[in-house]
Amino acid sequence: MPLPFAKRLDNVETSAIRELFKLLGKPGIISFAGGFPDSAMFDVEGLREASQRALQEEPGGALQYGATEGYEPLRTQLAAFERSKGVTDLEPHQLIVTTGSQQALDLLGKTLIDPGDKVIVEGPTFLATIQCFRLYGADVQSAPIDAHGVQVDKLEEMIKAHKPKFVYLIPTFGNPSGALLSLERRKKILALAVKYQVLVVEDDPYGDLYFGEAPPPSILALSKDVPGSREWIAHCGSMSKVLSPGLRVGWLIAQPELLAKATMCKQFSDAHTSTFAQATAAQYLKSGRMPATLKNVRQKYGERAKAMADSLRKELGDAIEFTEPQGGLFFWARLTGAGGKIKDAGEFAKRAIEQGVAFVPGTPFFAKDADPSTLRLSFATADVAKIREGAARLGLALSQR
Repeated sequence: MPLPFAKRLDNVETSAIRELFKLLGKPGIISFAGGFPDSAMFDVEGLREASQRALQEEPGGALQYGATEGYEPLRTQLAAFERSKGVTDLEPHQLIVTTGSQQALDLLGKTLIDPGDKVIVEGPTFLATIQCFRLYGADVQSAPIDAHGVQVDKLEEMIKAHKPKFVYLIPTFGNPSGALLSLERRKKILALAVKYQVLVVEDDPYGDLYFGEAPPPSILALSKDVPGSREWIAHCGSMSKVLSPGLRVGWLIAQPELLAKATMCKQFSDAHTSTFAQATAAQYLKSGRMPATLKNVRQKYGERAKAMADSLRKELGDAIEFTEPQGGLFFWARLTGAGGKIKDAGEFAKRAIEQGVAFVPGTPFFAKDADPSTLRLSFATADVAKIREGAARLGLALSQR
């Protein structure tokens, strides 16, 4: 007899990206599909020293059970890290440490979503977020975006129409869009949060990965300029893209009542994030090595992004359109069908695999009204030579009949 699985599982399916990875075992394949950082850029020596200091200075704290809210030295360091980026009035007790920012999003789903609640996300947005919110029964709606992030006028119309439980945004170099929400739009979103008394969840795993000029301050940082907006902002941060995803260190900043509920739910799931990982991250931040690490990854990823932009233009021409990202890990592109070339990204992905290169079709990143001509390409784990070769292979796949 089949097991009586929970009905909420009917609302979700296996990640299309994880399923794609099963096709990547072909020798010599170049992957633009992953959404993870390049392991060659991890500061292994710095992390080794940090872990050793954690064991030497406070072995009990690093190896014992810990507080659900997080290891206090790490909360102190994370508060200082956020203050350095403009969140001037943040104190350690105003954040909790999570097992990656993914857990922060899951905790928000657990604490806020009742079956049938409306939740507005960007279209496109982070695939796992759509799956997470649907798992808790949300009716997920997509607000349209452009190169400057979510279109605020359309977002306001949707807030008025749907009265959502919350709005979820990745305003800085979003996944998959790579879009950067403008300063003007960030301030308008804060005004909307106050006007409609709606929670805005700001997910910010990529904000430190800029290639040139720094992006506008986070929505959380700007909330000090919009009276009454701070209580309507929940901010999710992560060490995964800038230090190491293996540490699984993220954090959630929110108003006290929401943090208390999230902490209670975290107690039910993992009791606390690994204290050893937290102690290591705390020592690393304390060491002062983060600025040099960020400088290195910004330079390398910037070079790769430029190589991908140039190579896509050279090899695919007007059959593809995109806005070159100013940071993050991703290109969001659209097949135009120019010259009679293929316009369906799903079919193009199959042809690309045959040519030895992989990317992710864009359809799964939409909660509603998916655009089948869209695709996501990541430049993070391929060097410049592989990016050029991969683009050449995409050109061959595009010309395939």
